[in-house]
Amino acid sequence: MPGAVLAIDAGTTGVTVLTVGEDGRVLSRGYREFPQHYPKPGWVEHDAEEIWEATLAAAADALRGSGVDPVAIGITNQRETFLFWDRRTGRPLHNAIVWQCRRSAAICEELKAAGLEAEVRRKTGLLLDPYFSGTKTLWLAREQPEVARMVSAGDAAFGTIDSWLAYRLSGGVLHVTDVTNAARTLAFDIDRFDWDDALLDAFALTRAAMPEVRPSAGVRGETVACGAIAAGVPIAAQAGDQQAALFGQACFQAGQAKATYGTGCFILLNTGRRVDSSGGLLSTPTASGDGRPVYALEGSIFVAGAAVQWCRDNLGLIRDLGEAEALATSVPDSGGVVFVPAFVGLGTPYWGPDARGAIFGLTRGTRPAHIVRAALESMAYQAQDVLDIMAEEAGVAVRELRVDGGAAGNDFLMQLQADLCGAVLSRPESVESTGLGAAYLAGIAVGLWKDEAEVAALRREERRFTPSARAAARRGERGRWSAAVEGLLATRLPPFEGLE
Repeated sequence: MPGAVLAIDAGTTGVTVLTVGEDGRVLSRGYREFPQHYPKPGWVEHDAEEIWEATLAAAADALRGSGVDPVAIGITNQRETFLFWDRRTGRPLHNAIVWQCRRSAAICEELKAAGLEAEVRRKTGLLLDPYFSGTKTLWLAREQPEVARMVSAGDAAFGTIDSWLAYRLSGGVLHVTDVTNAARTLAFDIDRFDWDDALLDAFALTRAAMPEVRPSAGVRGETVACGAIAAGVPIAAQAGDQQAALFGQACFQAGQAKATYGTGCFILLNTGRRVDSSGGLLSTPTASGDGRPVYALEGSIFVAGAAVQWCRDNLGLIRDLGEAEALATSVPDSGGVVFVPAFVGLGTPYWGPDARGAIFGLTRGTRPAHIVRAALESMAYQAQDVLDIMAEEAGVAVRELRVDGGAAGNDFLMQLQADLCGAVLSRPESVESTGLGAAYLAGIAVGLWKDEAEVAALRREERRFTPSARAAARRGERGRWSAAVEGLLATRLPPFEGLE
């Protein structure tokens, strides 16, 4: 039987597991959501055991659906969510703290005032923002002394979700991550590809607590029997979700870019070498099939598809996400409504952690269709804010944007994005590029595919979107968006602590 790879994609709201065949096609898919925990306004947590249970259930569905025995496993994950666990028992010491959580906003301001941000920027390519895990590890050390004591004593293991899954899949043998995940902690030097002692200390971390950092592709160990997953399967890749998507879209050459429209929207441009930004972009390592250093510029939008989910779950404007496009196109425009979905602050290029969501332009004539349309438009407007700066700082216009993620299946959104950026959007047959990237990296590691060139030949385009006759008008409408964001950032409401 031809070989296949099992790809585990641990996202923000659920785990997707794919089996991917030698021809690069998805043979089967399993998915399980897991609960989101919101202890306080602006705080977001996950139960790591619930993530593990969701992984096993999704893997069982995927393996049952394909009937194949995988030759390797690749893991990809949302990069900044982290936890500590007890090295002796494997028990999580607290709920995982999610990338969306803003609890360390005050610590970020404290560290900026102390002058740490320049060092962070120089060594890590990042900014001091609650998005990244380092400031939240410092928060945890201050708030939970027992965790801090165990970290200092070498009894606690730190891990992003890829590390947690590798640890569980290997029966507690592996404590390992890859460069793309390590680079999101605020404690990893992206020039030396090593943990930085000064930054570890600044964020109350120790080398003894940190996982071993490996290239994204490469066998790190084998599975024990885990539910439907057999023992002895090589764990052959780890990569942060956005770098995995860049790899899955075959953006192997400098100047190629991809945008993933999921819970958030993340845009990466392969720059080859490190390019530093003065406009709010991040410089970050990306994955390669042979372990060579490759860098990208990244724009991180915290809320994209989650805005449409909010319209469904909180307002009841739609029954399912598939209704969004039909409702949005039932009106000719948004009726003057502008939706800025800053539920957890604003990311690139604004980096406003204290900003909160707002809907502008409501009138007595506003209908659900206008709000849903504005939610979809907000995704394209935020992405265009990033693309404009990216083109300027990289010194190259993005001529083709490769798109993926669940919301990339929305034709209205894709056409709007093509009109705004004046470029071709290329949507592949499978918009699950994140899982495909993890599969391709693992497959290269075990020899299922020879190299990146062979993987590039596997990409299949489903549809291309080119700028339409309405492109100029749509670019003009963007002015309302810019004015709304400026107004939001100028507004500082007092914190809402909720009712006791």
